[in-house]
Order: sequence, then structure tokens, then C-alpha cells
Amino acid sequence: MIFAQITGRSSLRETVTCLRALGSRRYHCGIRATPARSTLAEANERRDFRIFMDTALSMITAARLELPVDADLKRLNIQAFAIDSTTIDLCLKLFPWAQFRRRKGGIKAHVMIDLNVGIPVFMRVSHAKVSDVSVLDQIVFQAGAFYVFDRGYVDFARFHRIQLAGASFVTRAKRKMDFRVRKRLSVAPGGPIQRDQLVRLCGPKSRKLYPGLLRRIRYTDPETGKKFTFLTNHLTFDALLIALLYRKRWKIELLFKWMKQHLHIKAFFGTTPNAVKTQLWIAMLVYVLVHRLKHRHGLTQTPNDIAQILSITVIEKTLQEVAACRKSGIMINTFMLARDRALVEFVKRMSEISRGKAYFTTTMTLGQFILMDFLKRKTRK
Repeated sequence: MIFAQITGRSSLRETVTCLRALGSRRYHCGIRATPARSTLAEANERRDFRIFMDTALSMITAARLELPVDADLKRLNIQAFAIDSTTIDLCLKLFPWAQFRRRKGGIKAHVMIDLNVGIPVFMRVSHAKVSDVSVLDQIVFQAGAFYVFDRGYVDFARFHRIQLAGASFVTRAKRKMDFRVRKRLSVAPGGPIQRDQLVRLCGPKSRKLYPGLLRRIRYTDPETGKKFTFLTNHLTFDALLIALLYRKRWKIELLFKWMKQHLHIKAFFGTTPNAVKTQLWIAMLVYVLVHRLKHRHGLTQTPNDIAQILSITVIEKTLQEVAACRKSGIMINTFMLARDRALVEFVKRMSEISRGKAYFTTTMTLGQFILMDFLKRKTRK
């Protein structure tokens, strides 16, 4: 499954076909034999996803000790996390258990990322209907750490639980929040901080849910001019550092973007909840592997470039064998049914090396192309 993620395979059948094509060169990937498609499908459906979850969490624990720490957070000597979710659309006919809207299915991946090293440390997969804020009930908050959210996570009862755990939160305040200013802190004139206030909630419910003081900071981004209103329970930290922590939250948005663009999490190899969760945790494994590879070998390429290089080098041995066939006078013609872009590019490259032909056909015309190729070869002889 990691091979399928790295090489961009779109189905189990395609994965098995590519593994079989590697022949004895599979040992470079650590694979002794090619499993049958039915074996992969059965394992994908029945093998508990928590096996892959525990493996990923074990790798994440090791990676957090190994990967370099963000320079700003290292200077401040704080531990910071960002929490957010991303929705993945599913076909309702294939995934009836994941009904989201009337004619649409979907799941939601709730993720917490360690901002110090930039890798995920927590993930829960739920129906797309589940609210973002509910995931806070499943997280054990670490005393002294900062947790950064967007406005969708504003819930004062849960914020009070973070306060009682000895942790701090940073989020954006809602516009209609009912509060009273208890103290105005000094701000530098002409700076990006317009207001720095200690406030207490005044709503009939909110003041009971969070009875303590909160800090409300009005900030203007010097680069874009966009205005933000931050809300935090940390009353002594410099206001600019609170703004810096919220800016670091963008790392989790980049994580979601990178995974959707470069890992296989939009189309799934199985249709059961277990298969979907398995594939998401394997994608997380690949993400951590790429970052550890970059750090261990001191690579200057971006994680995107590394993933693209891996997708090619994994099958490089096959292309070397094709070149050997050409030297021996063996021409290889390929009959192509799939239309996966990565596989098409691979077949084109193989045809160029072997000076053979690539027939991009369908199941209706495959026999015709094979017969034409056979007759051409017979005529030449």
C-alpha cells in the first residue's frame, strides 16, 4: 500500500500489475512476492486499521525527536499544536455508510499537527456531518502547551477544560461575542497591535461556561492589511507572539493541500470504513517518511520534489531491464488499457527506451490491436 501511495497507483489491480512487472526487482522495495489482488482487497477490508495507526504513531514519536524544530518556537521554548479538519468527498453509491448530504457522501479527517516539527500527531476520521469542535473531547491537552484553532472551534465549555488542564489556546474571536472590557493593556503606537484587552464574557450562558478572564487582541497584518481579532487565555504573553502563533497555524492548511495533491486520498482502494481509514493512515505514514528522508540525508529538495523522485526511482530497475532487452535486440510492444497519467508516462518512457510501440486501447478493441501487431511481425519475417 505504501508502494501504491508513492507511485500514484489508482487501484489495487494497477498496484498488483506494477508489482508483478518489477519481477525479481521487488526486493528493492522490500517486497518478496506479488500478492493477489483479492488478497490485498480482503486485507484492506478486514485487517484492522489500528495496526497502521499504531505504526504511524510510533514513527511520529521517533520523528518528533529527530526532525528540526521551528526556529521561532525554539527561541520561545514552547510547545505548540494546531487543530483543524478537512472534508473528503465520496461517491454515495459506493460509500452508503458515509452519507453527507442528500446525494453526496463524505468523511472528515480531524488532524492535530505539531507546529514545532510540522508533522501530524493525532488524526480521527468521522462522518462529514460531525462538527469540528467535537474532536476536542478526544484530545488530552498537555500542560504548558499552546493549541491554535480557527473560529470554527470556539466553544467556551471546551476552552474552560483547556484552561483547567494548564494549557493555552489561541483562536479568532467571533464578531458578535458578548463581553466586557476589564482592563486595557498598553500597545505601541503605530504598530500592528491596535488593541490588547482583558475581557470577561457577559452572555447568560457563556459567562457560566467560561467564568475566567480572556485576552482579546486586535491585530493588523503589515503585509496584507487584513485585520484579525484573536482570543486567548494566556494573559502575559507578548501580543505579537500570539499573532505569530496563529500565523503558524497555516502549516496545517499546507499539510492538507500537500496530502491531497501528492498522496492518494481522494480515490480509495476499498469501500468499507476500515479500508478508508487504513488508506488515510498509510498516507500519513508516507508523509512522515518523506520528511524523515529529507532530514536524514540533508536533501535540499522540497517534500513535493522528493515524492516525485521516489515515484520514478521505485520503478527505475524496470526501465534498466527494458534497456537490456533493447541491447539484446528484443523489442517490447505494450497494450495499454488504463489511463492513469503516471502509468501512461511510464509506458511512453518504456516504449522510447525499447523502440517499441504503445497501443492505448480499450477492452473492445484490444483483440484487434493484438492481431494487427501479430500480422505485422509475421509479415516482416
